[in-house]
Amino acid sequence: MSELRIESWSMPAADVGPEDPLPPLRGEGVFLDIEKIPGIPDDKLRSWVNGTPSNILPYSRQNRFTRERRPRHFRVAVLENEFLCATFLLEFGGRLWSLVHKPSGRELLDVNPVFQPANLALRNAWFSGGVEWNIGIYGHSTFTCSPLFAARVEGADGTPILRLYEWERIRQVPFQIDAYLPDGSPLLFMRVRIVNPHDQRIPMYWWSNIAVPETPDTRVLAPADSTYRFDYRQFDVISLPKAEGIDVTYPSNRTRAGDLFFQIPDGHRPWISALDAEGRGLVHVSTEGMMGRKFFCWGMGHGGRHWQEFLSEPGRTYIEIQAGLAETQMQYLSMAAKTERSWLEGYGLMEAAPEVVHGTDWTQAWQSVEDALKQLVPRATFDAEFKHGLEWANKAPVELLLRGSGWGALERLRREAAGEPPFCSEGLVFDDASLDESQSAWLGLLHDGTFPASEPDKEPRGFMVQAEWHTLLENAVSTGRGTNWLGWLHLGVMRYYARDQEGARQAWEMSLEQANTAWATRNLAVLAWEEKRFNKAAELYVAAWRMQPSLLPLAVECGRALIDAGRPRDWLELVAELPESIRTVGRIRLLEAQAALAIGDFETVENVFAEKPVVDDMREGEKSLSHLWFDFHEQHLSAAENVPIDAALRTRVRREFPVPKEFDFRMESDESALHG
Repeated sequence: MSELRIESWSMPAADVGPEDPLPPLRGEGVFLDIEKIPGIPDDKLRSWVNGTPSNILPYSRQNRFTRERRPRHFRVAVLENEFLCATFLLEFGGRLWSLVHKPSGRELLDVNPVFQPANLALRNAWFSGGVEWNIGIYGHSTFTCSPLFAARVEGADGTPILRLYEWERIRQVPFQIDAYLPDGSPLLFMRVRIVNPHDQRIPMYWWSNIAVPETPDTRVLAPADSTYRFDYRQFDVISLPKAEGIDVTYPSNRTRAGDLFFQIPDGHRPWISALDAEGRGLVHVSTEGMMGRKFFCWGMGHGGRHWQEFLSEPGRTYIEIQAGLAETQMQYLSMAAKTERSWLEGYGLMEAAPEVVHGTDWTQAWQSVEDALKQLVPRATFDAEFKHGLEWANKAPVELLLRGSGWGALERLRREAAGEPPFCSEGLVFDDASLDESQSAWLGLLHDGTFPASEPDKEPRGFMVQAEWHTLLENAVSTGRGTNWLGWLHLGVMRYYARDQEGARQAWEMSLEQANTAWATRNLAVLAWEEKRFNKAAELYVAAWRMQPSLLPLAVECGRALIDAGRPRDWLELVAELPESIRTVGRIRLLEAQAALAIGDFETVENVFAEKPVVDDMREGEKSLSHLWFDFHEQHLSAAENVPIDAALRTRVRREFPVPKEFDFRMESDESALHG
């Protein structure tokens, strides 16, 4: 009998912490500069450039997490039938956390034994394990460390359905995921739907990222004979399964971290599977509306191995098999006005003949999996199941299990006040009870045209850049009903997002006339930096920091600005004034060492290395620690032996002073690191 219930899941967990009060004016969500990656075809490059915004506004960054773990009970929803038991982390993106095949007792996903945020997502905080739902723009979702709405819906035959949904604020679209396990089904079904309520086209992105265990004999298979290979430095096309004599379908053969985007022929049934030595593992299949398939691994290099442990515990390793709307993750699909996109995904146990799965004939290998998939769920049956979901797609929930953010409710109220049609059906409930302090000022603006202020020392929150709200706030300021420091601050963020830098400057200067705050001062520092007035930016950053000396994100921005402006001594003097609560934070220690090296203070750098600081928010693709290690040894040897820093010295340093494991986050093999 299929059932849906609420339970608790316990594991050691680090705290995500409060959101950053500094608006993310500069684009820091994606670590790659895609325009500098050789080999990307023009059509894919144009799609990525045209679809990705310059920053993640209106979202705030989640960058104040730590690595201190304590026991925590997570609220989870459990779907279960006689074959499968699926567990969802409702408070963290609705992530499918566990999928157990009951007859065999086999866990089909990689279930991280700890909850440990790291800096890999659009908003910074991200954690590994399970299945993550990524919508809107390229990168790990803005919702990955935030709750989704969760509701119970019932099918016509009484089958319980777990509905996960939210209002996505960058694209301004609602999305829903209807998860269910019918009686007798060997597959968990996930019916996904995105609605474009606008009068114009919008670019859209979706990838379901599935973490599965990495073993020495795991092989990833999909119905394709070629793949796009992307190793974060080069984009090319290779034939499967081998490249340069290496079978790339086995993660144990790949030295560098990177992606394989399988080129599944049009019209072919899309699926992907990761199977062990016995030919068993998870299979993911979907309707044709979801044609993209990807295989990601961290690689066998020291940095990739370190990342695995950094995200979990020693000895824990995983890979990801993924499915998306487009052929690669560098592309967006265009959604026409007033339309929707929907598809069905299936997750279950795959069992295929191991001697064929791991045989030398690649075509026979993947065809054996496809034959087993036909037995598991014929294509016609799966497509019929997708159509069956139309019966409840708009059905109202019978119970709300968890509320997400209040932004959907705020948009509902705005549309009602403006006489606009609803942006979703009654199947998605964005009720007033979901509204909280983040929306309170905007409610005041909507109801009486005023924008209430708060205490200047209080961290601002709830940024908004939507055009309709921008107009409302401009009107409030022009009529004198929003002329306070907070109204001007938010208006400056809106103008900045609309590429009106001069208007943003005027707004933030007006905010400072009302109250001298770190918030407007910091924003003006960002503007000064973009205008290449680096010394002025540094001065503004220092002034902002002195008003909020305990705010770690501001101290980090200030330190980077001073070092990059060629003022490392000023940063070192300021470090001495930092409160103890942030003085010893790993990121601050790294910045201190970088500044010390810039002035030739080798002793301080050695002391920092000896402490083995842990940079909690190390960014995916960031090489600051390994670069500091090499730069230090190059400069130290150069000074001690009176030799130039040239290619010969660099090669010697890399040979004699390999990067210690705790400082190695390079997503490449040690050999390739010698050349880049």
